[in-house]
Amino acid sequence: MAGDPTQTIPQPVTADGPSDRDARFVQIKQWAELLTISALAVLGAAVVFSLLLLVLGASPGEFLALLWRGGFGTWFSLQNTLVRAAPLIFTALAVAIPAQLGLVIIGGEGALVLGGFAAACAALPFHGGGSVPFVMAAMIASALAAGGLWIGIVGALRHFRGVNETISSLLMSYLAIAVMNYFVDGPLRDPASPIKSSTLPIGDANMVGNIPGTSVHWGLVVAIALASASWVLMRRTTFGFAARLTGGNVRAARAQGLPVGGLIITACALAGACAGFAGYFEVAAVQGRANASLATGYGFSGILVSFLARHNALAIVPVAILVGGISAAGGLIQRRLDLPDATVLVLQGIVFVFLLVSETLYGRFAVFRSKRSPSDI
Repeated sequence: MAGDPTQTIPQPVTADGPSDRDARFVQIKQWAELLTISALAVLGAAVVFSLLLLVLGASPGEFLALLWRGGFGTWFSLQNTLVRAAPLIFTALAVAIPAQLGLVIIGGEGALVLGGFAAACAALPFHGGGSVPFVMAAMIASALAAGGLWIGIVGALRHFRGVNETISSLLMSYLAIAVMNYFVDGPLRDPASPIKSSTLPIGDANMVGNIPGTSVHWGLVVAIALASASWVLMRRTTFGFAARLTGGNVRAARAQGLPVGGLIITACALAGACAGFAGYFEVAAVQGRANASLATGYGFSGILVSFLARHNALAIVPVAILVGGISAAGGLIQRRLDLPDATVLVLQGIVFVFLLVSETLYGRFAVFRSKRSPSDI
């Protein structure tokens, strides 16, 4: 994204260039600008939301207290938050990776749903048995392939036909949900589940267990590891450098002979695979089968997480935990304050709007400016 201090391209340090000390000083100023503007955006959103609560006759202080208690205040609520944070990390990466090339992909919800559905389908032929490692490997491969192919199509449309990736990825999400609903309500419906349409269960043996001593599944660990790997990919590899160069200036990237089309399609496929991974864990660690519960909005909340983290893969982890805690507190807030459960979604929406507006503030504060080219942070 233009003006994003986390997306700048590192400049080589030469004898005439900045010293290590100057480079570190520039990095500190960039981080200070990032944290200051993000804090101002969140503070502004909090003020507007507090006014909304006062209009509704609710206390902002009590809302904040319940938000803390429902998301982080007890061991039970913290575990619930971490379970919700795992898919948010995956779907946020599905936004952050293409963002390095200047792409705005918002189709993580569809890739998650299709990935979870593909994982459940991969387990159906082994419903009566089969080697557990083989079945789980087949489920993971199917989820990654389905998600990667789905968003990869978005990248191909962008490159070959010039179709806007934001619009196409959103439409592909609704198409993915429709495809799943068709099969879950029709050919692949479990006859033993008359109330809620779903596929046959994948079997207890093929379920992903929890981290010892907790009720949090191993998907959280995998999500954190994947976020770390994504940061390394985009910050410490030739592919990541080429992707960021393309995001900074497509014409310059083409002039340097970079395969822009291949970079776009690859980044989109990686993004879809991340969201597909979220679908796998929702099936294999939470639901035990594919059903309408896969489309619960994790893909759309992941957009907020990625933007709040400035598309930085490492920053996505704590932000996802924060957003997961806000989501986990929704039920408690509804019961205690007699507010709709969607109140937390309104809060997320207001924060997102303020974050978008805050994009115009970068580079406008003289205290954060530098005459030198910023180093990569």
